[in-house]
Amino acid sequence: MAQKKFFTKEVKIGISFILALTILIVGINFLKGINLFTPTNHYILQYDKIDGLVVSNGVYIKGYKIGQVREIKYDYSQAHPFTIDITINKDIQLPQGTIAYLFDESIMGGKGIDLSFSDNTQFHVSGDTLITDVQPGLLASLGTIIPSLQSTINHADSLIVSAENLINSEEINHSLKEIKKITTNLNTTVNGVNRILNNELPGIMHNLDSISADIKVVTTNLKDVNFKDIALSIDTAINGVQDIVARVNSTEGTIGALINDRSMYNNINNTINSANALLIDLKANPKRYVNITVFGKKEK
Repeated sequence: MAQKKFFTKEVKIGISFILALTILIVGINFLKGINLFTPTNHYILQYDKIDGLVVSNGVYIKGYKIGQVREIKYDYSQAHPFTIDITINKDIQLPQGTIAYLFDESIMGGKGIDLSFSDNTQFHVSGDTLITDVQPGLLASLGTIIPSLQSTINHADSLIVSAENLINSEEINHSLKEIKKITTNLNTTVNGVNRILNNELPGIMHNLDSISADIKVVTTNLKDVNFKDIALSIDTAINGVQDIVARVNSTEGTIGALINDRSMYNNINNTINSANALLIDLKANPKRYVNITVFGKKEK
């Protein structure tokens, strides 16, 4: 009966309220990214300004989230009025000299903490104050980029204007017309070549085949020719001609004597001249050389 009296309606309501409150706290922290069941170390950061950093914002190492902001305190009397308490997974040790950079998580302006490890072999313990710094935000970077971008745009605009003037120039238009003419001529030439290839080339190839066949026949016939005997005959003929030329050049033969002996040539020439004179005189005075008898009468 006592046990039944202990679990009264009021006790049950109280237990339910405590459980609901516990679940609510755990749920809120879970939504904030805080895992109450994971052991963590906490470290202190101090900044002159935090530019919108809020509790539960992330703590990162090379883009990997290893913790979050647990608490932010403001004390205007301090040289660095903003004191930030961050929690990091207990299995991650921070080398001494680690720098905590305040940076922009996104272009929308969300802030986060980015840790840059040092090469020190000694490590911070939970509760230590870390070195802090601020990375230029995206908007600040854009502020330095915009003037250069403006200058680039101006140069690009000048290039566009120059290109437009060049395109509209008479020289370019003339060159384009000439290129068009050349293209037209090339098209005409290509069409002519195609027509030749399609119409005349088969005939040419047929003729070439016929010529090749004839050459083959001639080659076959040439194989049957006895060039050795022909060469021997030609050599014999050449030797005969050489022998005739040698005899003509010598004074032993008649032809050679006529050619080489000037006196014989003169004698023959005189004899021919005398014969010509005799023939002329014979035609003019035949009675001097011929006796004609008419009816038995002799006449000298």
